[in-house]
Amino acid sequence: MPLTNDQTQELSRFASRLADAAADVTLKHFRQSMDVDNKLGDTGFDPVTLADRGAEEAIRAVIETHYPDHAIVGEEFGTKATDSPFEWVLDPIDGTRAFISGLPTWGTLIGLKFEGVPVVGVIDQPYLGERYVGWTSGASLNGNPIHTRRCNSIEQATISTTDPDLFNSDDRQIFDEVLKRSRLVRYGMDCYAYAILSSGFMDVVMETGLQSYDMMALIPIIRGAGGSATCWHGDAPGESGSLLAVGDTALASDLLAMFQSIRDSR
Repeated sequence: MPLTNDQTQELSRFASRLADAAADVTLKHFRQSMDVDNKLGDTGFDPVTLADRGAEEAIRAVIETHYPDHAIVGEEFGTKATDSPFEWVLDPIDGTRAFISGLPTWGTLIGLKFEGVPVVGVIDQPYLGERYVGWTSGASLNGNPIHTRRCNSIEQATISTTDPDLFNSDDRQIFDEVLKRSRLVRYGMDCYAYAILSSGFMDVVMETGLQSYDMMALIPIIRGAGGSATCWHGDAPGESGSLLAVGDTALASDLLAMFQSIRDSR
């Protein structure tokens, strides 16, 4: 049985309470001196801080108090598996590199899946005082409705990705074709690019190599605002780790056809 509108709104409000709990932690550390640990050791750089861990602990504590039967997946503390149809998917600081660099393009991501489908999402940027919330039939910024914008062609589009050097060669070929045809590109915005797309100021965000906690909170916001959120083959985002967010669903169809044409030509 699907969730009722009242249930969805109740869970959306609860997700905002979780964002409040995280903000109490992250704002104490942002633009302050802190130790930065590297998850990858000598093989690369994947930073994590006391703020990441503390924010996720705070979120989990609130869930455990109010919905102890719900499952939880988080970047820092792994998976709590249960038999519940509800699963919270958490990234306490998406954009830790931005966080430790003093840039306000990071955000706390809180997603809720029901029977495997993302139904509620929050992107919270507490330093800027911006909270984006999405659900199955709408999206808002600080309680005010938001909508994606129309964009008839990639030639008119503003696009974004965090870092094109993160793509493998095949994905880079696809991105470079989109880049070549687009009007404007912005890099390095992490989850904030999806927030801006959902509020009608960008048109396409492309990423690969993502984990569930990087994506699930974004999907209800993008879709609730009127956009499209799929993997690069057009299916629901998931194990492939790719995410194509497009504000105009007609443009999304054109892009997916372009992607397939590039694959076929190899």
